[in-house]
Amino acid sequence: MLGKTVLILAVLIFGMCSVSFGQTLDGSPYTPGKDPNIDMFIGSWKDSMPYHTHGSLIERDVLTKGDPINPPTKGAVLKYINRFTHATLPANATTEPVTLKGEQEIIYIISGKGTVTSGKKTTDIYNGICMLIPAGCEFSIKNIADAPMTMYLVSEPIPSGFRPNKDILFKDENTLPIESTNGHWCHIVKNFFETDAGLGTLERVLTVTFDPMTIGHPHSHTEGCEEVWTALRGESLAFIGKQIRVQPEGTGYMIPPDGNTPHANINTGNEQIKIFYFARYKDHEVRK
Repeated sequence: MLGKTVLILAVLIFGMCSVSFGQTLDGSPYTPGKDPNIDMFIGSWKDSMPYHTHGSLIERDVLTKGDPINPPTKGAVLKYINRFTHATLPANATTEPVTLKGEQEIIYIISGKGTVTSGKKTTDIYNGICMLIPAGCEFSIKNIADAPMTMYLVSEPIPSGFRPNKDILFKDENTLPIESTNGHWCHIVKNFFETDAGLGTLERVLTVTFDPMTIGHPHSHTEGCEEVWTALRGESLAFIGKQIRVQPEGTGYMIPPDGNTPHANINTGNEQIKIFYFARYKDHEVRK
């Protein structure tokens, strides 16, 4: 009964809301062929085949390159980012030394313990560590535990004329301050990286936490925006366009940037849920 009540309240709120740029939500019925098929904009690494990178890293796609308006296959929506994956480093394994060329990697550790070695420096990594690994910087990752280490990996291309960082940048979510508790009504945000920290194509990488029984403000995005939401902890409802889908852990979605497809997440449970988020909003000046 409580779940049904929440859904009814959510629908009523959505009907009264406005999207972020001032237009009211489209009140017409869902029409296949006219409205986006939102399932095409959703992907999960649990449904993907594994492949090896960095020697011993096992990656599985969450979302892939494709068309952000008309995906050719399910989850093939990325235009600006090379790939977005879930990766596993087996117990006691070490990746090959890698030097990225023409791309950077953002790696967010979900579980396990290990180290990253770059040059003469070795840094401990564990749950909550997020790394910005610049082009031209050789590195290797070692799992020092008897269990697999898991992570999300985002590969962003290097824009023309961009000046990358010289070294790997580490952020520890466990010690980061909360940046905001009321963005889009209820988002509890911890920010990892922005453009001034060394992102090239992306503009923000962060986590968003939702308290129990809260709803994010529905809003849409326009052409040029690539915004991805992936469930890290807990299960919520993803409101995309005119429909709702359950979003379990490991599932990510990108909002169709058509200016008319609102989105929000709804936590109908009794525990906090957490989302891994990254976005490129528009054409922007790169660091030279």
